[in-house]
Amino acid sequence: MADISHPPMEQLQDLEYCIDSNPPWPETILLAFQNYILVIGTSVMIPSMLVPLMGGSNGDKARVIQTLLFVSGIKTLLQTLFGTRLPAVVGGSFAYVMPILYIINDSSLQRIPDHHDRFIETMRAIQGALIVASSIQIVAGYSQLWGLFSRFFSPLGMAPVVGLVGLGLFQRGFPMLGNCVEIGLPMLLLVIGVSQYLKHTKLLKDIPIFERFPLLICISIIWIYAIILTASGAYRNRQNATQISCRTDRAYIISTAPWFKFPYPLQWGPPTFSAGHSFAMMSSVLVSMTESTGAYMAASRLAIATPPPAYVLSRGIGWQGIGVLLDGLYGTGTGSTVSVENVGLLGLTRVGSRRVVQISAGFMIFFAMLGKFGAVFASIPFPIYAAVYCVLFGLVGGVGLSFLQFTNMNSMRNLIIIGVSLFLGISIPQYFNEYATVKHGLVRTNAGWFDAFLNSIFSSAPTVGLMVAVFLDNTLDVVNSKKDRGMPWWVKFRTFRGDNRNEEFYTLPFNLNRFFPPT
Repeated sequence: MADISHPPMEQLQDLEYCIDSNPPWPETILLAFQNYILVIGTSVMIPSMLVPLMGGSNGDKARVIQTLLFVSGIKTLLQTLFGTRLPAVVGGSFAYVMPILYIINDSSLQRIPDHHDRFIETMRAIQGALIVASSIQIVAGYSQLWGLFSRFFSPLGMAPVVGLVGLGLFQRGFPMLGNCVEIGLPMLLLVIGVSQYLKHTKLLKDIPIFERFPLLICISIIWIYAIILTASGAYRNRQNATQISCRTDRAYIISTAPWFKFPYPLQWGPPTFSAGHSFAMMSSVLVSMTESTGAYMAASRLAIATPPPAYVLSRGIGWQGIGVLLDGLYGTGTGSTVSVENVGLLGLTRVGSRRVVQISAGFMIFFAMLGKFGAVFASIPFPIYAAVYCVLFGLVGGVGLSFLQFTNMNSMRNLIIIGVSLFLGISIPQYFNEYATVKHGLVRTNAGWFDAFLNSIFSSAPTVGLMVAVFLDNTLDVVNSKKDRGMPWWVKFRTFRGDNRNEEFYTLPFNLNRFFPPT
């Protein structure tokens, strides 16, 4: 026992730059561009899956991708300036896919004969549902309801939630990589090799370029390799699914994207509203609140900040609701949540700087308007991103498990809570997703909105993990387990003034705290 020399640490020490410290400007710009390249993955995947089902053309898909990136830049700036102020990218979310599929398959929309008209009407219906559903986050955030609920959290309860934010996304890892092994597997090995085994190699002065820019280096190499395979005809006689996953010229984004396009509110026309659509969408808003809460906890740890107090967490959720409202007004085709992969990138590069993420938001806005230039990067094959996700999602999962250092893991009570939460958090969503199709989820009743609501909730690993962990942690022998749960360490972070460091990390800019005093 005398050899154990790693006591619990409130803040990670193995990082170069924290939330308020900034790398030199050239390094900052390259790191910001690396964040931009990473966020493109989800921003292309979601429209590529949904727009064809809506009846949209390749040109419509390119416009939706541009809009999603543009609004993601705006939401990220708002969140880093006025929300939690953590270095977290806010982008498109897969959590909204289930209710969006319900809207797409609405019989009144499916009866529209013209494909383009059906796409426009479906997009307007999605916009209306997002606008109404955004009120859930806005109210829960600015009324401090989410902050009050967060008082039931503990390190023991948060460990499986944050862990499942990363580990629960395993379907977007190796299963997607396997769609094109000849590209995805070399990418996975290269990312691990460059970022971990070469991280101490310094080719330029004192900058560890392999540790700082592993994605820029690895994506460039494998992307060129994929272009060579495509040009040499390696996939000429392969199945269509393989060609879509492997080829660099099958996205049809570059040819259909406009040279310049400025996304603007209501560009698809006025939103249409339906009670059923809106209620179904509210489930995804609740899911994104849970997932974002876990991602904020992970981001705070990787940015060497304290866990966000209840007041700051509520503020962030409120601004996230504003972000979903913007999704509805602009017509991004989906809602938003914190980008888990970009949170993982903070740890991989050991840079938790807020400025880096803010500049990356500028790249999102700029390249979204210059359609052709942004479309070039959007042609990167999905298996390349899936290989990166294997590393970054795993890293976020590891950050979640690091909260267990503040708990007593020799307690059978704690072992049961952690084990059951993690197992059910993975098992229940897998069961729901296994029986899901494009038109139906596992729950199938005569009320489609009710089906979409339950299917969305129970298809989210962090949401299931939160429900199980928080319930068990607050009902099993609570009085005698405060120390075992890690509450003596956690309680000082519940309020803004509970720890002096909170003011350094979470105070609003421009002296706005005078008008919005923290609690």
